[in-house]
Amino acid sequence: MRVSTASNWRADPRVVIAVAALFAVLFYLLVSAMFFRIGFPLDDAWIHLTYARNFAEHGEWAFRLGEKSAASTSPLWTFLVAIGFSLKLAPYIWTYFLGWITLTLLGIQAENVARKLVGSYTSHIPWVGLFFVTAWHLTWSAVSGMETLLHGYIILVILSMLMQGSRPYLALGLFAGMSIWIRPDGLTLLGPILFTAIFVETNSKSCNEVIIKVLIGFGALFVPYLLFNLALSGNPMPNTFYAKQAEYQAYWLSRTLSERLTDYLIPMVVSPFLVLIPGAAIWILKMIRSRNLGAISGMIWFVGYIVIYFMRLPAYQHGRYIIPAFPILYLWGILGTMDYLYSKSPARYKNTLSLFWKVMVFAITALFIFLGANTYANDVALIESEMVDTARWTQQNLPPDVLLAVHDIGAMGYFDQHKIVDLAGLVSPDVISFIRDEAKIAEYLNKRGANYVVTFPVFYPQLVGGHDLIFSTHSPYTLELGEENMGVYLWK
Repeated sequence: MRVSTASNWRADPRVVIAVAALFAVLFYLLVSAMFFRIGFPLDDAWIHLTYARNFAEHGEWAFRLGEKSAASTSPLWTFLVAIGFSLKLAPYIWTYFLGWITLTLLGIQAENVARKLVGSYTSHIPWVGLFFVTAWHLTWSAVSGMETLLHGYIILVILSMLMQGSRPYLALGLFAGMSIWIRPDGLTLLGPILFTAIFVETNSKSCNEVIIKVLIGFGALFVPYLLFNLALSGNPMPNTFYAKQAEYQAYWLSRTLSERLTDYLIPMVVSPFLVLIPGAAIWILKMIRSRNLGAISGMIWFVGYIVIYFMRLPAYQHGRYIIPAFPILYLWGILGTMDYLYSKSPARYKNTLSLFWKVMVFAITALFIFLGANTYANDVALIESEMVDTARWTQQNLPPDVLLAVHDIGAMGYFDQHKIVDLAGLVSPDVISFIRDEAKIAEYLNKRGANYVVTFPVFYPQLVGGHDLIFSTHSPYTLELGEENMGVYLWK
């Protein structure tokens, strides 16, 4: 007699997570296509794509062919995107594919860590992984065309390894070195690794040995990174490292402390993490009480990471600069909540509380899936109807030999072939020293012989005031936000 084994079948959790991540990515793209069209929610994505195309098709690391520059914040991400141009799948299909792969890996990593650290978590359904691939900040990042999620994945891998007591120091050093090729702030990951090495090792000899391993692994990738930037720009870091801080310094100082705190807290709580806050507190206290130095080092890193950005840059565009720190924060929340709900303590109403929590997590995550997709669609519509449409207009309507002064250079670099002056200093670093001084910018444009200025008028009201507006996007998405449209101004 043949016994059916169908009832014993269950899908590999990794496959379930991958499929869920794919559906999440496709859902965001579908909503975007229905709302306006396919694209990217940040103009910076087109900077990566421009570098990637020039590297793949011409072998040059340049924003404008023949002019080497270091405006790509993430050389590793740009290189990965360049593969798509070699395969004729960029700018869209390959870039979204990379985002899906990264989102899947992130979900699998979180799922594996949860199963190792919470022994009672034995569900056949990979709930933790599913949470990660549908948390809207992470899905939004997966289809943003940016390196954000890849950076978050590396951070999660390093900090979760330290928390689990897995310390292959050479590999950890290599991971930290690789993270810098993704984002300059990856340098901060050296801190928790060395902290753990110094305080966990029992004697000075073993401590010195592991520190040497970490530094060898880190230096093997960090030194080439420094040389790479020095060769391109003469500076050890990419131009964006300096330009962004200079650009937003005046704006950031104009904000009150309470406004700045609110700006940074909103992206963290306006998400499914809202129902995981108590769990995060539980897990953090548990790690401190158990003296888990690997976990404590990660918590110190998290606070420091947020403080660094809090002191230097605004948390605009849904907190895009601090999103890489969200995965480890979410993981703490999930681990603490599961540890409490699945423990054998005889707390009253525990079953009711467990059911309530599960319903709340499911409901809020589902709600944010739709809210996140709608937010993504609006972001894409704004970039496409402003930056992309403007770049296409200038390419088709302005003489080929004119010089454009541009504030947002991403789409302009990809869709338009005119020579440009970058008012944000990313590929024109000589602008950085007077980046918000409109009088000096005017002198600079006259000296360079600029013919047109392409910008949002709110950025340079004095600079464009009195100059003829020859093109405006008239995008309704910008007007709904109470802002003015991007324009092309004749510079006399």
